[in-house]
Amino acid sequence: MKKLGILNSHIAKVLADLGHTDTIVIADVGLPVPDGVPKIDLALTLGSPSFEDTVNAVSEDMVVEKLVLAEEIKADNPQALQYMKHKFAEAELEFCPHEQFKQLTRKAKAVIRTGEAKPYANVILQAGVNFGK
Repeated sequence: MKKLGILNSHIAKVLADLGHTDTIVIADVGLPVPDGVPKIDLALTLGSPSFEDTVNAVSEDMVVEKLVLAEEIKADNPQALQYMKHKFAEAELEFCPHEQFKQLTRKAKAVIRTGEAKPYANVILQAGVNFGK
């Protein structure tokens, strides 16, 4: 059994296979998952696990150089936006309309579905590189 890090074997495998600029999505309960993109479904009940809990766990095991959020998060979920800005203060932050966000998810290596039931609690995380900095 693993001692540290992500215990979910599907998430651990996706993270281990990421290369520089590959992306994954952490999504709320309602974000559609494009055909052909693997879905790792963590949702147990509405709100569980939360978006923040899932982002926290994944970001402990992933080098994130860029994140993409839907423009609508600014008005409809400012708490999640503030959390993301604080959590990823060193990463590049990009916004796009939600419809474009959904198109970008087609290129993701996986979508991790949480139980989050708040609007626009979705993020595309782009992998960076870890050269032992």
